[in-house]
Amino acid sequence: MEGGVIEGRKVFANIVKYIRMGASSNFGNMFSVLGASAFLPFLPMAPIQVLTNNLLYDFSQVPIPADAVDDDQVVRPRPWNIAEIKRFILFIGPISSIFDYTTFAVMLWVFNCWDPGRASLFQTGWFVESLMTQTLIIHVIRTNRIPFLQSRASLPLTLTSLAIMGVGIWLPYSPMSSALGFTHLPRLYWPILLVTLVAYMSLTQLIKGWLLRKQFI
Repeated sequence: MEGGVIEGRKVFANIVKYIRMGASSNFGNMFSVLGASAFLPFLPMAPIQVLTNNLLYDFSQVPIPADAVDDDQVVRPRPWNIAEIKRFILFIGPISSIFDYTTFAVMLWVFNCWDPGRASLFQTGWFVESLMTQTLIIHVIRTNRIPFLQSRASLPLTLTSLAIMGVGIWLPYSPMSSALGFTHLPRLYWPILLVTLVAYMSLTQLIKGWLLRKQFI
């Protein structure tokens, strides 16, 4: 009986994880697409690239139903609170847009992608950044603790995250690159991306911690 209750609470915790991840990610992407479309002379990401991004991101979340759950998430029943989820989305979602816009600035001003002839480079740069940030941030959102140090995802979730990030890095150089509208990225792009990923995860963890201290989530 007790084991069934604990498993039920784990299932509920993982459902909340999935909703938080999907809703906050889509909320942030909405701001990014709308903003980029307002000033770019081309599509910020081609339709086939959007579909590929969504497919890969969804695949990275497949193991969430069996993900490890922190002990503090199952010690007592957790009520379904739509207000908490709403606050989480409103505070966490737009953070991804901040780093999408810094990526836009890099692609436009550092790599000179204002020219529509370089649209493929811009789209490739945003595709990779978007996929990497969405995949990594799963590990921040899935726990109230410090990810990787105080709480680690299950092995399947960790492996799918690494696999999807690897695919994201590989695609611009793969045989499918031209069919998907990708192009090779400059070497300077990669250290800038690394800084972006670290900054994004750090800011999200900071805001998440603040929300927890205020008991907003």
